[in-house]
Amino acid sequence: MKKMLRVVAPLLLVLSGCSTMTRVAPKGDGTYGNDVSFLKQHVEVIELSDSSGDARVAIVPAYQGRVMTSTSAGDAGMSYGWINRDLIITGSFAPHINAFGGEDRFWMGPEGGQFSIFFLPNTPFDLKHWQTPPIIDTESYDLVSKTSSRAFFRKRATIFNRSNRDFDVLIERTIRLLNPIRVNQLLGIEVPSGVKTVAYESNNRLTNDGDTTWRKVSGLLSIWILGMYNPSPETTVVIPFQAGEESELGPKVNDEYFGKVPAERLVVRDDILFFSGDGQYRSKIGITPQRAKATIGSYDAASGVLTLVHYNKPDDATDYVNSMWELQEKPYAGDAINSYNDGPPAPGKAPLGPFYELETSSPALELAPRESVTHNHSTFHFQGDIAALDAIAQETLGVSLPEIVSVFAPPVEAPAEDFPADDSFDEEVELEAAVEDTEKAE
Repeated sequence: MKKMLRVVAPLLLVLSGCSTMTRVAPKGDGTYGNDVSFLKQHVEVIELSDSSGDARVAIVPAYQGRVMTSTSAGDAGMSYGWINRDLIITGSFAPHINAFGGEDRFWMGPEGGQFSIFFLPNTPFDLKHWQTPPIIDTESYDLVSKTSSRAFFRKRATIFNRSNRDFDVLIERTIRLLNPIRVNQLLGIEVPSGVKTVAYESNNRLTNDGDTTWRKVSGLLSIWILGMYNPSPETTVVIPFQAGEESELGPKVNDEYFGKVPAERLVVRDDILFFSGDGQYRSKIGITPQRAKATIGSYDAASGVLTLVHYNKPDDATDYVNSMWELQEKPYAGDAINSYNDGPPAPGKAPLGPFYELETSSPALELAPRESVTHNHSTFHFQGDIAALDAIAQETLGVSLPEIVSVFAPPVEAPAEDFPADDSFDEEVELEAAVEDTEKAE
């Protein structure tokens, strides 16, 4: 217990008081206002705001209506989303993927397997042949309507999978700010007063816009929402899950996406796991629908930000697309939740970001023409009093901030002041011994 307190104490003191680009963007100062100003120099930006102007969300229609960043304290507040300035400033598209950033971006699955929408037929599953579909990478979405706290987007497209199946799709996406009452309802808590909060929801609807029913035998689609955040050496992803025997519920975690995750980066307990979000090691994990719960999160001890993600997980849904980069025996035994930590894809290679991600997916459904699937993905950022943040973490994630901080903390050594800085200590010991001997002789 003393070791844990020693690890957390410095944190409490502090908190209380891909690529080679020819043009390099200036680094931001970490504030929302600075990031939005940069974005507006290059793309159209739509902002949502509460009545106080503190809680704000910045959306870019050209980037599929994605939430690029948000804040809980206005222009001078911290910017929570990761933004790829070096790519945006080029004004051009990169091969394979355009990782513009953004803390709520619309994607679709599956990424791998025989029904993949990222690989052409008969191509190997490697980075060279991996290609993000334009509809979730480079194409702009149409802004249909907007208010001060809500924006609605729409897009039609045709998508092809690795098995030569085509899908005519209608994508509808609504971003809305959440008021305190809705925040408390979704998370089942009462946010303590004095905690700076920004919360928003993306409501995403995918409709079969064609004339034929989507069938499992030729491949299905899913809605996949990914949040990209700024990493730090002190960021830890926290994912609670259903406890139980693997013989009944399956494995606790899939950590084989990009090779086994080292034990020093992934700690798995009976009903919760901890995953490093430092942006220094390319790795990915997934949780099956049998294990997944509705709320996940992360804590950045360096900046004192608690982030939560909540999504609508259907109780009876078991078919989720499998995104493993391989031909699959079970293409619908995929994950409902994923987390990705960016890093170099190979020695000497640059990372995409770096960043880390919290991701949720919808089930894969057989949809008749005009039928739809809807996936809600809500994001919450909290900053403020450590005790208040700790209470939120315990109520929503089932774990305290000291526990989170201690998981990947380095071994604790005794403070330097406990030891002498020079030889004076030995001299003092000898002097004391001499005094004692003199006293005994007298």
